[in-house]
Amino acid sequence: MSEGPKPRAAVLRTKEYHPPLGSRDGVRLDFNENTFACSPKVLEVLGSISRADLTKYPERDPVEKLVASHLELKAEQVLLTNGVDEAIHVLCQTFLDEGDEFLLPVPTYSMYEVYGSSTEAKMVFVHAGADFSFPLEEVLEKITPATKLIAIANPNSPTGRSVSRESILKVLDRAPNAIVLVDEAYYHFYGQTVLDLIDKIPNLVVTRTFSKAYGLAGLRLGMLAAHESQMQWMRRIISPYSVNGLALACLSPALEDEPYLKWYVEEALEGRKQFAAALERLGVSYWPSDANFILVNIGAKHKEFAAAMRRSSVLVRDRSNDPGCDGCVRITMGTLIHTTIGIKALEASLAEIAWRAV
Repeated sequence: MSEGPKPRAAVLRTKEYHPPLGSRDGVRLDFNENTFACSPKVLEVLGSISRADLTKYPERDPVEKLVASHLELKAEQVLLTNGVDEAIHVLCQTFLDEGDEFLLPVPTYSMYEVYGSSTEAKMVFVHAGADFSFPLEEVLEKITPATKLIAIANPNSPTGRSVSRESILKVLDRAPNAIVLVDEAYYHFYGQTVLDLIDKIPNLVVTRTFSKAYGLAGLRLGMLAAHESQMQWMRRIISPYSVNGLALACLSPALEDEPYLKWYVEEALEGRKQFAAALERLGVSYWPSDANFILVNIGAKHKEFAAAMRRSSVLVRDRSNDPGCDGCVRITMGTLIHTTIGIKALEASLAEIAWRAV
């Protein structure tokens, strides 16, 4: 019997992404989500949606205009996406062709490689040093005439390290014929952006997510911002109805409730400060973070540690398979109540596995 048709060669070599399976009951310090809830104003809107509303195809244009106004951009420069994942996919499908190179500093967000490797382009990796700071000189050296896409997560995941505006400008200047993606998924916990450069630099693309600080991960909603000269091509590639109507309806109240957003961000930042102090007290090494999570170095007992935290009803993310991250576990910061629970679980879990500082 025939095995049937084969997929493209690029699909066969594409790296699969497998999210951790199993129950997520407990305090969710594993996926960098909002650990508490979205704005109550979002729930009010959800409650007002009728059965008839669900029969209509979604229209993203009016909401894109609202988002553009909120971010002080032109409507033509904003594209709403089904999470930042779709934004990355659209970028790869729009700009990467056979013979092109996708330059990627690692470790970083897994989906860049997943979507990049599904094209005919060549993946070019640049490894960060032991402190996980952005390898600027190495990135600049790797830029060639074939470089068509460069992805910079700022702050980066899973490390939490940030990239200076000066470094980003150097990359943009060195690679004028490549799209430079600056992924600002964790912007609200960092506070610095390059969105103001969209009008001035046509090879810059910035993405944001509404899954983290806004607490809308379940609705899958992201944003891509770019100069009009580049955005016209991405609009050709994206599905016209990829962002669902519920997500579009909820975005306006989420953006309007700035006091709620400010409260949650302040909780996470104070939680990060308290968790870092607990790690120092316990002798656990970690990397400074500008995001809503901390990457800690547990060492050889990283799997035992993650399992012990789960037994304490706290979920964390083992990142040991990421480049240069052997023995590392990422822990999300949420509300102060969840931080307190996380610190108690940290203490209990380290004792349970008889962990000792190396």
